[in-house]
Amino acid sequence: MSEIPRILLVEDNAIYREALELLLGLRPDVEIAGSVADAETALEFCAGDCPDVVLLDYRLPGLDGVEATRILLERFVSLAVVCLTGLATERERQALIEAGAYACLTKDQELGEIVAAVHGAVESARER
Repeated sequence: MSEIPRILLVEDNAIYREALELLLGLRPDVEIAGSVADAETALEFCAGDCPDVVLLDYRLPGLDGVEATRILLERFVSLAVVCLTGLATERERQALIEAGAYACLTKDQELGEIVAAVHGAVESARER
């Protein structure tokens, strides 16, 4: 893994995905490796150019966040996953953590908190 974490954004809401990509792109402490709308495309992306962290929406068309997290971490062992959700129950959040996600954050959290979770996820993945 590189010094500056490379992030793949996986979000089906194009407006939110583009806004988050723009905001994260302005930060010197992270790098955007790519941005896709669903988990299947994320799996293809990671097979060709695996990032350090996948910043993953919980509710996606096709594979949901739990299934996607489980598959991503099985296929790409050095990868870390941080989930973002607009609304998830406590049971859904727990399922994400059990699938291997480092954290499950809400989409309205401060950008600094999201970046801190990305860095924490990278450190945690290094320790596995």
